Amino acid sequence: MCFLTKCPYVPPHEFDLDFPHLMLRYRAVEAKKNGVARADRELAETDRNGALATKLAPLANWTTDRAHKTARNVLEKVAGLHHEAVLPKYSGKTLEALAKETPVEVNRAAPGFGRKAVIYATCFGEYNNPAVGLAARAVLAKNGVETKIVHPHCCGMPLLEQGLIGEVAASAKKVAAAFEPFIDEGYDVIALVPSCALMLKFEWPLIVTDDAKVKKLAQSTFDLSEYVVGVARKEGMAEGLAPIEGGVAFHVSCHSRAQNIGQKGAELLRLVPQADVQVIERCSGHGGAWGYKTQNFTTALKVGKPVARSAAGAGKRYLVSECPLSGPHIEQGVERLGGEEPKPELLTHPIELLARAYGLV
Repeated sequence: MCFLTKCPYVPPHEFDLDFPHLMLRYRAVEAKKNGVARADRELAETDRNGALATKLAPLANWTTDRAHKTARNVLEKVAGLHHEAVLPKYSGKTLEALAKETPVEVNRAAPGFGRKAVIYATCFGEYNNPAVGLAARAVLAKNGVETKIVHPHCCGMPLLEQGLIGEVAASAKKVAAAFEPFIDEGYDVIALVPSCALMLKFEWPLIVTDDAKVKKLAQSTFDLSEYVVGVARKEGMAEGLAPIEGGVAFHVSCHSRAQNIGQKGAELLRLVPQADVQVIERCSGHGGAWGYKTQNFTTALKVGKPVARSAAGAGKRYLVSECPLSGPHIEQGVERLGGEEPKPELLTHPIELLARAYGLV
């Protein structure tokens, strides 16, 4: 965020300073010289881990549950994940599989009828929480958008954090090649997670500079909230939205802000009639997998405490963050604040509230 909002030395200044990518270059050099810690390397294999954990979802979720202290203590020693950190659950079926089992009918009477979009499931949507992808598909179908859901490969964000640039480039080429036929047929590309949208739009073209497919994908990709708000602005929303009582405390994730598209998640929520939305635009303190680590967890909660206070003090029924890792982290911060006020219900993405307003879930 320093590059986008704070630093005075970014282009067109003569210093041409890009501190985030300077840090990335340092990590890449360190990874090449000294390697990456085994635990970090294994945690970054999100597709492999997700595919295995989905098949063994009850066991995986039992192991990562904070209530099972012995298992979590073992996980902390082996993987360096703090025993009190809330870790993502795994679904028993992938998003792609669930989408095939439950087809939806496109609303031909909607103002947006004629649009086509392929939804990039992302690792989180594919393996951890398919509900976001299914809600997105339902809302888009209600608004006349034909969709397909695919997950060719991880976007490589966890690898990027480790400085493994070569592997990120390989992921970019693989995913771009898988999406090219859809783009050529007139499909837009929608990423369910802001981090993944950021990778496809901005990071990949900087890393893979000579691949036309990567450039084509970057130009065709939309963040989920950005796409739905675009439909609302250009064609208008389908009828049938009903008010949602209780209000929403909405946290704008850093990777949403880094896309430089404005507060699209908040705009999406305000599509609901009589919407009561309080926006919280501040870092949650989680920082990807960083906040899970034993040595960082306490600091991550401390950094995120102002966000937790804002969420707790908003007095809203719902708490939403577009970042699937920030949401539970903020919720955990709210829990630690204590107090007798009712805690807000956590939703993973604003699209879920829009689906509720339509009566689709």
